[in-house]
Amino acid sequence: MTNFSKRLQRVAKNADNFKQFGRGVERETLRYSLGGRLANTPHPKGLGAALTNRWITTDFSESLLEFITPVSTSISETLDQLADIHHFTQTQMNGEKFWPLSMPCFVEGEDSIELAQYGTSNVGKMKTLYREGLKHRYGSLMQIISGVHFNFSFPESFWDALYGEQSEEERAESKSDGYFTLIRNYYHFGWMIPYLFGASPALCESFLCGKESDLPFEKVGKTLYLPYATSLRLSDLGYTNSAQSDLKISYNDLEQYLQGMERAIRTPSEDFAKIDQGSGTERRQLNANVLQIENELYAPIRPKRVANSGEKPSEALQRGGVEYIEVRALDVNPFSPVGITEQQVRFLDLFLTWCLIRDAKCMDNKELGCWKDNWNKVILEGRKPGLILKAGCGGEQISLVEFGKEIFYELRDIAEVMDAACGGEDYLATCKELETWIDNPELTLSGQLLRKTLEHGGNGLVGCALGKEHREQHLAHSYRYYTQEQMLDEVENSVKTQHNIEQADTQSFDEFLADYFSYLND
Repeated sequence: MTNFSKRLQRVAKNADNFKQFGRGVERETLRYSLGGRLANTPHPKGLGAALTNRWITTDFSESLLEFITPVSTSISETLDQLADIHHFTQTQMNGEKFWPLSMPCFVEGEDSIELAQYGTSNVGKMKTLYREGLKHRYGSLMQIISGVHFNFSFPESFWDALYGEQSEEERAESKSDGYFTLIRNYYHFGWMIPYLFGASPALCESFLCGKESDLPFEKVGKTLYLPYATSLRLSDLGYTNSAQSDLKISYNDLEQYLQGMERAIRTPSEDFAKIDQGSGTERRQLNANVLQIENELYAPIRPKRVANSGEKPSEALQRGGVEYIEVRALDVNPFSPVGITEQQVRFLDLFLTWCLIRDAKCMDNKELGCWKDNWNKVILEGRKPGLILKAGCGGEQISLVEFGKEIFYELRDIAEVMDAACGGEDYLATCKELETWIDNPELTLSGQLLRKTLEHGGNGLVGCALGKEHREQHLAHSYRYYTQEQMLDEVENSVKTQHNIEQADTQSFDEFLADYFSYLND
């Protein structure tokens, strides 16, 4: 019996192991106006303060909304929360809509993109300055791409089944090791996510701002596309940064990961040093290091822990180990009004569980690069008939179809166990349907979207059609989890909380930043 089978048997003994997965969703979407143009209006007042609203905030730009659900162990509850947040937000937007695609709508250029604003507090100004740094480092267009982040954790009973009785310190170390096993397998096999759920095979030509690209784009209207692409969002054109490939951050264990992050936030960058620093509110970046702060690391998955007040992400991980992981490779699902579906969540349940209980030896940089090559191939030509991927780093090869079938073979074993624990056949049905997408790439989200894009004559037209449809669904929605009163209370409380933070400031902005980055002087 394989180690995978033994571990699956151990966790299968307790049905609660599969009923108590912790899940949370962060969905990004641009506000847009008539004609599919990026909205240039301020964050709607009816949504409260983006700095402090628990459920509705902004990401890079003032027009890039982000909706956040709390942790839940129920898939339907999470999707209901997300639908309620969308409904309330849509009622406060004066006719503007949510752009339903990951790649942006029509943009008139870098200077037309307003950075997100968070008020006059030092914390708020630091958030905007961080975005100013991203703008000067990578350009604004890359930062207004939308995605869906999926936060996921296993219950304590799951770790009990795997490791037995442990002290608190032993358990923290075991969980961290387990999550890093998951991450290594995710890098190895995670190309499945853009293959199945990538939904950005095309982009508006305005996104390139007249720059030449080496990619062999074809054109329909004002839209550029690659006929077999799955997720341009994850390509070098999108929400990645090839300059960070030299960081060589290890995913073998927590200690090596934290050492790599420490190097990245302390290492000066020659290129970024050329950006004029300025001072006070005229600064153009937080600092000239490879990463201004840890959040700048572009990665398709991250180990996470809820931080205490004033605690940096790496300090939280150092304190208590990995608590959950954040999957960041999901494009917005354009066919879902909330950007993600129950089927996708169930697949992630299966896939992440498989990644945890499957063996994963330590990876060196060569191996990590090898698996990233598979990702890049799938991102740019994943639906190409007969596509060949790397089966190993020694020249071994395997077809995408064969590779995918091997993965689904073991996912079905997990699906049967999960269905037995949860009742019904939802997980097995998910497996069976998605496996047909391996044989028929045009069933994938990118295949479906490209077909519609070509039928409509471009990204803008298909985006506006879906956006209008989603707006009508959001406005017709009735609350299922929250209430209108709760939403309005959160708006009011967020405004008061931001005001209190602003009133409590006693330092100048320069003093605040000097204190925040004092660790760089150690």
